[in-house]
Amino acid sequence: MPHTLTTALAASAWSAHDTRLLFATLAGIAVIVLLISWAKLHPFLSLALGAGTLGVVAGMPFGDLVETFTEGVGATIGDVGLLVALGAMLGKLLTDSGGAEQVVQTVLRRTTDRTLPWAMVFIAALLGLPMFFEVGVVLLVPIVVMVAGRAQQPVLRIGIPALAGLSILHGLVPPHPGPLAAVDALGVDLGLTLALGVLVSIPTAIIAGPLFGSFIAPRVPLPAAEKLLGDQRPSADGDENARRPAFWTSVAMLLLPVVLMLGKSVADLVLTEGTAAYGFLDTIGTPVVALMLTVLVAIVVLGRGAGLSRGRLSDIVGGALPTIAGIILIVGAGGGFKETLVESGVNGMITDLAEGANLSPLLLGWLIAVGIRVATGSATVATISAAGMVVPLVADLDPAQGALVALAIGSGSLFLSHVNDAGFWLVKEYFGMTVGQTLKTWSVLETLLSVVSFAVILLISALL
Repeated sequence: MPHTLTTALAASAWSAHDTRLLFATLAGIAVIVLLISWAKLHPFLSLALGAGTLGVVAGMPFGDLVETFTEGVGATIGDVGLLVALGAMLGKLLTDSGGAEQVVQTVLRRTTDRTLPWAMVFIAALLGLPMFFEVGVVLLVPIVVMVAGRAQQPVLRIGIPALAGLSILHGLVPPHPGPLAAVDALGVDLGLTLALGVLVSIPTAIIAGPLFGSFIAPRVPLPAAEKLLGDQRPSADGDENARRPAFWTSVAMLLLPVVLMLGKSVADLVLTEGTAAYGFLDTIGTPVVALMLTVLVAIVVLGRGAGLSRGRLSDIVGGALPTIAGIILIVGAGGGFKETLVESGVNGMITDLAEGANLSPLLLGWLIAVGIRVATGSATVATISAAGMVVPLVADLDPAQGALVALAIGSGSLFLSHVNDAGFWLVKEYFGMTVGQTLKTWSVLETLLSVVSFAVILLISALL
């Protein structure tokens, strides 16, 4: 038995019940991994069955187990589901109104061939704030290929920075489902997590994006850009006279929820609770209110900017919801799994183990997320599961350190995307790569994002 584990067991007065709880945890995780990876069962059902396995093995009465799981699902969907839905509406409004396209065209017009990779990571990060990773890939890949062809540069030199910008936002920055779920499970400040997430994302995206892209592009030759495009016509080659919202209008819609949520965090730090200014900033900076206000403003501003009818705007907003139903269910099931961990006593056992082995919440959260990510291929499942396990370790931390734990978990959830991850195949097909080429590029990129971001998180933690 490893020395650290032996020390932990001795320090925490290990009992037979603790052994049972540890076995229950491993059994629950094993069920989730096997059902997702081998049986190809939907992650919602896999998480539900994993929570059931954990509760039964831990000795929870079946009635209590069902009630605990459903309460966890309801509470999480109530908190996180609304934010995911509102974020999807905002992303759909930006895309269908032409606002996202206007941002891309404006930035590219002011970019030289030498700075194109840096421009792409900026575009991807900006558009990645409200958009899910898959949507961003579909939107940006035709533009990446078009730009590479026009500049006569390797596709990967332009594409890797775009993927880096999208992926790091997906893993670390709300309102993406994984970070939101971690914030909700750990009870940490969302605005502070968002601010620190952006801070961590900047150096990470630079290293894993333009720098890695310039390194790997000449080593992995891909077909010419014209062959990759085929019959596709990238949106950036569309009608220049098409009516779209102005560039700064679109950027304002992208940044408005960020500013509102950061305003709430600033109010918590510098204003006196109970004052009118504090109450105003606290209200409009509440995540649901901030995103709701942004969507309502975007309906008017982007709709007017694109000349869209009220019926068309209604269709756009409603059309954002069906695609995220599965994501909301997965996040909800993760909340049920987390609640089962708490009520079964597993969280207390994990706390004792971590304290006895002197494992920091940052390292423990990152390692658990890495393990589940590699096994299941799902960044969201990895984030939700890891967050549920380290909840008790965050209770006594100051707000900044708690936010960093949430980010460490998100960082671990990005580690080594491979053949069990849908994103792996999405990138492979869009860039026309073989499996081996995708492993050398996309898989290494994701690992770089995870390792570099965790190193930055550790640095910030040491400085705070």
